Amino acid sequence: MTKDLSLVRWFSGLSRADTAIVGGKNSSLGEMIGKLRVSGINVPGGYATTAYAYWEFLEANELKARMAAKLDELDKDGGNLAKVGKAVRKMILEADIPAPLAEAITRAYHEMAEHSGHKVASVAVRSSATAEDLPEASFAGQLETFLNIHGDKALLEACKRCYASLFTDRAIVYRNNHGFDHMRVALSIGVQEMVRSDKAGSGVMFSIDTETGFPRSVLINCAWGLGEPVVQGMVEPDEYHVFKPLLESDTLQPIIEKILGGKAQKMVYAHDGSATAKLVNTSKKERSSFVLGDKEILQLARWACTIEAHYGQPMDMEWAKDGETGELYIVQARPETVQARKDAGTLKTYRLKNKGRRLVTGLAVGDSIAAGKVCRLESPAQIDRFEEGAVLVTGMTDPDWVPIMKKASAIVTDHGGRTSHAAIVSRELGLTAIVGAGDATGVLKNGMEVTVSCAEGDAGHVYDGILDFEEQAMSLEDIPQTRTRIMLNLGNPSAAFRWWRLPSDGVGLARMEFIIGNMIKIHPMALVHYQDIKDKKARRRIAELTIAYEDKRQYFVDALARGMARIAAAHHPKPVIVRMSDFKTNEYSQLIGGAEFEPKEENPMLGWRGASRYYSDGYREGFALECRAVRMAREEIGLDNIVIMIPFCRSIEEADKVLKVLSDNGLVRGRNGLKVYVMAEIPSNVFLAEQFAGRFDGFSIGSNDLTQLVLGVDRDSAVLSSLFDEQNEAVKTAIAELIAKAQKSNTHVGICGQAPSDHPEFARFLVEHCIDSISVSPDSFLAVKQVVAQAEQDLEDTAGAQAEKGLPPASSAKAPQLWPSHGAI
Repeated sequence: MTKDLSLVRWFSGLSRADTAIVGGKNSSLGEMIGKLRVSGINVPGGYATTAYAYWEFLEANELKARMAAKLDELDKDGGNLAKVGKAVRKMILEADIPAPLAEAITRAYHEMAEHSGHKVASVAVRSSATAEDLPEASFAGQLETFLNIHGDKALLEACKRCYASLFTDRAIVYRNNHGFDHMRVALSIGVQEMVRSDKAGSGVMFSIDTETGFPRSVLINCAWGLGEPVVQGMVEPDEYHVFKPLLESDTLQPIIEKILGGKAQKMVYAHDGSATAKLVNTSKKERSSFVLGDKEILQLARWACTIEAHYGQPMDMEWAKDGETGELYIVQARPETVQARKDAGTLKTYRLKNKGRRLVTGLAVGDSIAAGKVCRLESPAQIDRFEEGAVLVTGMTDPDWVPIMKKASAIVTDHGGRTSHAAIVSRELGLTAIVGAGDATGVLKNGMEVTVSCAEGDAGHVYDGILDFEEQAMSLEDIPQTRTRIMLNLGNPSAAFRWWRLPSDGVGLARMEFIIGNMIKIHPMALVHYQDIKDKKARRRIAELTIAYEDKRQYFVDALARGMARIAAAHHPKPVIVRMSDFKTNEYSQLIGGAEFEPKEENPMLGWRGASRYYSDGYREGFALECRAVRMAREEIGLDNIVIMIPFCRSIEEADKVLKVLSDNGLVRGRNGLKVYVMAEIPSNVFLAEQFAGRFDGFSIGSNDLTQLVLGVDRDSAVLSSLFDEQNEAVKTAIAELIAKAQKSNTHVGICGQAPSDHPEFARFLVEHCIDSISVSPDSFLAVKQVVAQAEQDLEDTAGAQAEKGLPPASSAKAPQLWPSHGAI
């Protein structure tokens, strides 16, 4: 092979330093083979043609001057782009590969076949441009890949098609936009051993959260068969999220999210005609099964961490599983560039001021909002129909859609996942986008005015009409330090990563019922007693949602555990206080199958809710599932920063009953560092605070219910709304009394109501009484932090002035520290 080194290089002899010779894609494969195989990462072998080989191909066919002349004919507005691109590609496809290069390519191919033990090797033929993966130039799918190539003739033809793909319309536009000279960019061809993922599965993996930039999560998308349908957004893939910091433990399984994708089709080898691969429908079993087992998910995630650490930056990887050997492989790795370029000092947030009729829902890409008129297209050839600023609605996109996407205000596709072409390019362009929306092309009609919202978590929604929304840029610089811990109120796991940049002290209230209502959707007792459900519609819906589970109770446990874990991961190792379920009976009955297990009450607000349910025969089995989920999140996944909190605990006797039920279900206060808090939202919690403090590790004041019960005002009554005042003197007296008793008992006390967010003077009142923590909505965090810092400074100044006069301090002593160190448990 020595004489061919200038034309062909084996991956095993390449490294990152060879990008100019074989492009970013091929040099990265060589780097991983040479440096990371020793870490146990499997990378298929192969070889690459060099940039020199490309120039030799052009020289031998006298193409360079002809191609340059044709490209010079390109109009500034791109009006003749299709004609120019087609002409250049035709020149390449009609040319002959010079004999020395053809011989070098086929000789290396035969050596590969001999090494693999196959008479004729099946290979993937990939394109790698010398400027392809630079930080400022990383659009997805600009060049072509050809899979399942057999034999010399097919291989050489695929090589010419790779060369021609350097001049697709989208690639020409791409280089023009990025200032690259067409005739100074070369192309290297990678010839790589095929992994038989057609008999298993494959997909895409990022070592960073693609939507929020959260750096401690690995995202994995996958589908059955070859990986092209995942990349091109042809299918709705499975989606997994793994929490990186806990991967070092062999005993934990830090998979914090598993979403079963539709996976309606898969790509497999084609053995007839000219096509090398084809799409076929998946079986019912494939559609109802996850592609990867938990051990495989964790193995890929560990590889992602190793690759990221080696390259020193977040990475975008493609992987495949061999269905014949069961082995996993990394087949590509390149730098992630969208989140890496974002300004870490500013957090942009979007909020709808009102919501209209929801039309379709899919996966949110990013977290912005946009509005406009729908333009539904079937092909990028219809670009002349598209109006600047319209909302593009289509089945799926590939790189040919980029010129249209650049003119859109938002994009909605029927198919695709977070790592599909539409998602990746939308992030790159900063577009609001929803992928995998199902029947968007059927529901959204041309000319309809719609609002596309990605600001509500992982799910993106399209609403009818042009709705008002606001955009806010939050500076994360110069945020003051405070003695009082400022925490967050969260309930939606899918939105948890949005706020990872906020320097909060953890989560003061994570609402379990939000996870149950929005993610699980099924009444837990309906899962425990599924066979007894009489409502046929409910039984059918439960069967659909739990299709991947033989034991339907495990569906509840897994979904709830991972929902809690996702919130806890975003703030780890800071404490995340999860309130056990606090649905009222009228709310519980709205869950699927719930009507058969809930009584009708005249006043659910004061009825069978909170702690009273946990030891009751009517819900004891449901509460056991909640406890199993907490144990899974803390002990199996490993998020032991989760603190549990008991709501609406009316008496000391009830507290003892709940603690016993918790213990019976393996949640013993103090064991494995478990802390148990209680909501202080009933006057009895205030009156008997010392006794409650002997049974719980902390209090969290629920100002809404406490106000309701102190003033005797139904908080849901519109007639009495003017009387509902959390700053009423009686309410503040109760709060002050509770804080004082908690301090005397050396017990943590915080507040998780809305009042500190809405009323700065109320936050000041809490600071004056030395509350330990204030938990607020994320969008109020910075404002409350500033108010608290100023209040603490004012108190310090007042205390200093009092001391100078020889007077005692005006407020109580500093409250006990919440945790041994800032944010630790």
